[in-house]
This record gives sequence, structure tokens and C-alpha cells, in this order.
Amino acid sequence: MSYWLFKSEPDEYSLDDLKAEPGHVGRWDGIRNYQARNFLRDEVEEGDGVLFYHSACKVPAIVGTAQVVRAAYPDPAQFDPESKYFDPKATAEKPRWFCVDIRWQSEFARPLPLKEIKQNPALAEMVLVKQGRLSIQPVSESEWRLLLKLGA
Repeated sequence: MSYWLFKSEPDEYSLDDLKAEPGHVGRWDGIRNYQARNFLRDEVEEGDGVLFYHSACKVPAIVGTAQVVRAAYPDPAQFDPESKYFDPKATAEKPRWFCVDIRWQSEFARPLPLKEIKQNPALAEMVLVKQGRLSIQPVSESEWRLLLKLGA
């Protein structure tokens, strides 16, 4: 089992939006960064843990957890000319972009702000701290355990 941090702007798709989905399961789509895409396509697997991170908001923070319930499959939005995620270079035979399905698991007792994460020496090597802009990023097991503790 691996652990990940998935970023979303809360006005676009929040942890509450995921919780409101039927069965608490939602599609994590719209990823248009190659490194994040490669993580989704090649490494994220069913059963993996996800830290749900609200970005581009007043207080960026980890707000809860989810679990991957369906591994990578072609993002349908890339084929839809009406979608803002349409990609004219993508074909059914050679999709360029992928998505996964995740299920809401929990909401943190309190959001864990980025500022606090950056001040914790045990999290200094976290991808979130070193390469902040990546929307899908790996989390080590020790980071996962500590963050769950801090958010409890």
C-alpha cells in the first residue's frame, strides 16, 4: 500500500463534495501535469491512502483522508470537446490523461495548515514542502502516520 497527497481547490472540488457523492466515491480527474499524470497512471493503486489537501484558498491545508477504489483509467474529459479538460491530441487508442476513483474516509478534527506542516522538522523532506505545486504527490508511511496523528 502506498500513500498520496491529492490537491484540489475547495471551490472546484472539496472534501465535502467527495463526501456528498453517491457512496462517497468520486472521480479524481482533470490532472494536466505530466509528473502528476505519471503518478496516477503508473503508481497509484486501488487500496492506496490519500490525504485530501485544499489548495489555492485562504488557508491551504490537509483536511481529511480518502482511499483509492479504482486504479488509473483514461480521463473521459480529454475526449469531450465541451470540457475545459479536452485534449485534441488524445485518442481512445492513445489516451494522454488518466484519472482514478477515490472514496471519502474521514475529515480531520482540524485542518492541518501548510504553514504548520512546514514548521515540523519531521516533515521537512515531504514533497509538499520541497515541491509544493505538484497536485498528486507521494507521501511516506512515516509522514502519513504523523499527519494522521496531527489531524486527529
